[in-house]
Amino acid sequence: MKTIKKIAVITGIIVLSVVLGSIVYIYSSGPTLTKENNQIIENVIKEPLPEVIKGKTGFAKSQGLNIWYESISPKDSLKGAVLLIMGISNDALGWPQKFIYKLTNSGYQVIRCDHRGTGMSDWVKNWDKNNPYSLSDMADDGIAVLNSLEIQKAHIIGISMGGMIAQELAINHPERVLTLTSIMSSGYIEDPELTKISSEVAWKLIKTALKYGIVGGEKNMINLNVASRIILRGNADYELNVKEISEYVLYNIRKRKGYNAGVSKQHQAAVRLSGSRYAELKLLDMPTLIIHGKSDPFIPIEHGKKCAALIPNADSLWLDNMGHDIPENLSDTVVVKILTNFKRWQEDRK
Repeated sequence: MKTIKKIAVITGIIVLSVVLGSIVYIYSSGPTLTKENNQIIENVIKEPLPEVIKGKTGFAKSQGLNIWYESISPKDSLKGAVLLIMGISNDALGWPQKFIYKLTNSGYQVIRCDHRGTGMSDWVKNWDKNNPYSLSDMADDGIAVLNSLEIQKAHIIGISMGGMIAQELAINHPERVLTLTSIMSSGYIEDPELTKISSEVAWKLIKTALKYGIVGGEKNMINLNVASRIILRGNADYELNVKEISEYVLYNIRKRKGYNAGVSKQHQAAVRLSGSRYAELKLLDMPTLIIHGKSDPFIPIEHGKKCAALIPNADSLWLDNMGHDIPENLSDTVVVKILTNFKRWQEDRK
C-alpha cells in the first residue's frame, strides 16, 4: 500500500512539473509587446471607441446562413463595386481602413463581409468535421452578398484564405467577376512541389493563442491580435498600427458578437477540402493580379509565383519588406497596382 502511494505521489509530482513547465514555456514564448504598444492598448481601452462601421450594413442569406456585410459608397462618381474577402478566422473588420479609403476615394463601392462563423454572420454551431463546408460554399456567401446588393459584377479581392475563396468564386462564377486580385495566397496549399505553410509560424500562433486566450479579457484579446500580427510580419521591418488593431478588436467585443474560438478548425477544414485549383486557374480569362510579400513567413512567395505562372496573362507584384500582411507603408503601392488591374478590364471592353 505504501509503495502504491509513493508511486502516486511521484507520478503527481511529474505531471505537475510537466504542466507547470508547459505553462512557463508558453507564457515566456511569443513576441513581447513594447511599453509603447502596451500604453496604446491601455489608452484605447479607457477612451470612447470610434465608430468603425460607417457604411450600409445588412445580411445576405446563403445556404440558410445569415452573412453580414457592409457596403461603403464613394463620395463622387461610382466606377464599380469591389468585394473584399478576408483571411482565415478573420472578420470584415480585419481590412485596414486606409486600404478601404483608398479604394472608395478612387470611386469604387467597397463591400466587406464577415465569413460564416465570424463577426455578425451566423456561427455554424452544428458543424461536423465529417461533413464540413468548403471554400466553394464560402465563395457562394460572397455571391449571396452581391445578390443582396443587386450587384451583377464586381472586382474580387481576397487575402490569404480569402485569396483562395476569391479564386473559387472566379472559377465557379466567372460571369460575376470583373477582375481577380489574390494577395499572399495559394492555388494549392498542400502542393508537394512547393514549401508548405510554415509549421514553425503555425506553432508560434498556437502558443500565442494559448498565452493570451486562456485567461481572456479585453486586453488579452487585443494582445493576442497584436502579437499574432507581429508573428505574421516575419522578418519584414515596419510598424503595426496598434491603435487601429486595438480599436477593431474592442469594437468586436463590445459592439458585435466577439470572437468564435471554434471557427479556425472549420476554416482549416474548408481549405483542406478544396484541394488543388491549378487546372481551373489555367482557364481563367478575367484580368488577374497576384500580390505576395517576399518576406511572407506563413505562405511562401513561391505559391503566389506558381499561381501567376498558371493563370493566363496574370499580372504580379512581388513586394520587398512585406510579410503575411498589408503594411500601411505599402498600402499605396498595393492599391495603385490593384487599380491598374481594374483598368485592364476597362481596356478589354474597348
